[in-house]
Amino acid sequence: MDAPGPRTSTAREQLSALVTRGVSWEGYIGRAAQTGARPAAVLVLLGVLDGLPGVHPARAVPADLDVLLVGRASTLRHHSGQVAFPGGRVDPGDAGPEAAAVREAVEETGLDPSGVEVLGTLGELAVPVSNHRVTPVLAWWSRPSPVGVVDVGESSVVFRAPVADLLDPENRRTTRHRSGGLVYRSPAFLAGPHLVWGFTAIVLDRLFDALGWAEPWDRRREVEAPV
Repeated sequence: MDAPGPRTSTAREQLSALVTRGVSWEGYIGRAAQTGARPAAVLVLLGVLDGLPGVHPARAVPADLDVLLVGRASTLRHHSGQVAFPGGRVDPGDAGPEAAAVREAVEETGLDPSGVEVLGTLGELAVPVSNHRVTPVLAWWSRPSPVGVVDVGESSVVFRAPVADLLDPENRRTTRHRSGGLVYRSPAFLAGPHLVWGFTAIVLDRLFDALGWAEPWDRRREVEAPV
């Protein structure tokens, strides 16, 4: 793999600096986790898309920057069919959320962990629907490796979404999610045929805002969240 260009190097440096600066989760739609909520971690893995630039170049990021995402199997009990970061529950044998996130990503996508540079964590968020406390682990894919579905019982698809495409205002939406007689609205992204919404979209939205990469978009463009 060729040495990264100056803009790609800058992107990695910005991500690293964000770990120290932190991300604000103020206004996050999730409520406090219930007593006994289980710890979990997800891997927010960004890197250079192999020679496939995004369709819509963004001003603030290199066109070849991407993020690894998975489509969860429709048979899962929680968040079935949703697009998510690879990740899962923190096991007793894990050294911490960072180790758990990388382990789960390897199990779900088959990536080579030696090419993953963990930059740090972005705080813990409650996900009441599954009674978890989830830690996003930010990482840089210094040596990308082939990925794909490892277990069809866990994932239906594994793909790399160009960040520039996610940031394109034409691909931004607001989802309406109905629960308990109430309507909740949160940011969403179109990623080719996929709708990224819920927890994953909230993390990406806050991450892009904190990095100064986000572009103005029309929050009035609403879609119903898949049931």
